Amino acid sequence: MAEEKRFNVDAEKIKKAALAGVPLSLTTYVLPHEMELYMSDVLSCFLESLGQSHMTDYLVYCLNELTTNAKKANTKRIYFLEKNLDINNPADYEEGMKTFKKDMLEKLTYYLEKQRDAGLYIKVIFSARNNNIKLEVRNNSELTVFEYKRIHDKICRAHTYANMNEALEKIVDDTEGAGLGLILMILMLKKIGLTDESYQIFVENKETVVRVELPFLDKRSKEFDIISQELVNLIEELPPFPENIVEINRLIADPDSDMAEIAMFINNDVALAADLIKMVNSAAFRPANPIQNVYSAVKMVGLDGLRNLLFSLGTFKLLGENTEEKRQMWVHAYKVAFFSHNIACSFCANDKAVMADAYVCGLLHDIGKVIFTTTHNDTMRHLIAVTQQKNIPLQVIEQMISGTNHEILGARIAEKWNFPEPIVVSIKYHHSPEEAPEQYKKLAALIALANQICNYLDGKDTFQQISHSCKEMFGLNNEMQFRSLAEKLNMLFQRAEEK
Repeated sequence: MAEEKRFNVDAEKIKKAALAGVPLSLTTYVLPHEMELYMSDVLSCFLESLGQSHMTDYLVYCLNELTTNAKKANTKRIYFLEKNLDINNPADYEEGMKTFKKDMLEKLTYYLEKQRDAGLYIKVIFSARNNNIKLEVRNNSELTVFEYKRIHDKICRAHTYANMNEALEKIVDDTEGAGLGLILMILMLKKIGLTDESYQIFVENKETVVRVELPFLDKRSKEFDIISQELVNLIEELPPFPENIVEINRLIADPDSDMAEIAMFINNDVALAADLIKMVNSAAFRPANPIQNVYSAVKMVGLDGLRNLLFSLGTFKLLGENTEEKRQMWVHAYKVAFFSHNIACSFCANDKAVMADAYVCGLLHDIGKVIFTTTHNDTMRHLIAVTQQKNIPLQVIEQMISGTNHEILGARIAEKWNFPEPIVVSIKYHHSPEEAPEQYKKLAALIALANQICNYLDGKDTFQQISHSCKEMFGLNNEMQFRSLAEKLNMLFQRAEEK
């Protein structure tokens, strides 16, 4: 038997992307067998890099089912056009589906070439963030009402079956592919953590999107938690938060304190007073007239705003930018803070809490990354020893070094320094705002959007990789709207930098 032709997989590149939390995207027009094999090989390598090989058989089946259905959906559009049938008309839809499967199988090559000529594609995206694996299959044929209803009915039926044997005994479907295969896929994925919320199908930017999101094996989540806590405990050079800032925050929390008293206390610390005045005169706040003294600064930003600015000043004082790598991280952080503040002004002007928190949360969103770059060699040796003692794969540390799960570390440090809850939450969920507590969903989505806009402008993310919840919350329905917002923010930032 001839050996199947397979494309070479760049395992090192896939591993690097997986560990860094960078989405992997593959696009095809006709989905030949070689491409199916390649996609499966990339997915297998991706899961192995994350220590989640137990998902491979299940997700490869899922991938094959979803890409096949996407190809059939694209082919169906060509078929209906050839037959002069309106796919959105109930009578035409019923008429076309009577012969679709038979005719498609007889002239498959013809219809596939037609859909290539029409530019109909299938796109697959793999990504991993916050202990979750995300698989997306997109095709640029919008789902019809009839197709959506049919798929929804199958998903609902899948949840009524106790096992696959029961499903196989009861289902017979000869009309199209979203029948038995879809139900079996749902039943298989339930075995590895699929819930009602983790399977989504929707239309976005003229694409039909099927998204499957599954949690890492519980054991791996606990391993991240152990290493994060060990790192927090081990960073002995990380001092307590500056006492002068802690004392000012006590005054802010005291209902008997007033602005004048707080301003006077800040004035006693010349360096802090200078930093505060410099910050409120920065590009993000753009006061109508330059702020000359601490009292005016406090009056301008308010007590909540002052508290947040002090936390950011204290963090910068502790972590600094003594290496080029850290300097670049802070440059990114300042840009995210600027974007966050301006997005809040445009979309959340009536939400005082979000307005007060946007800048500082944008500035501190990546402190987990900054802290990891501060880690000394003896600390790393200790962490490696811990992984060996507790039988934890070294990949856990590799993922944290690469940036994945830095949110967990950053949130732990913020808790250690007694940061306010909005800052802790925005750090923890800035890559997964949909998982944030309801009270802070808008804030987390705002920080996530500002961060993703920075990455988009730097060419690191595409529009398709932008969080669906962010696009939905801020009404960014297509790439033109998103690009317009990104370019406007970038122009404002560049103008501010020039001043």
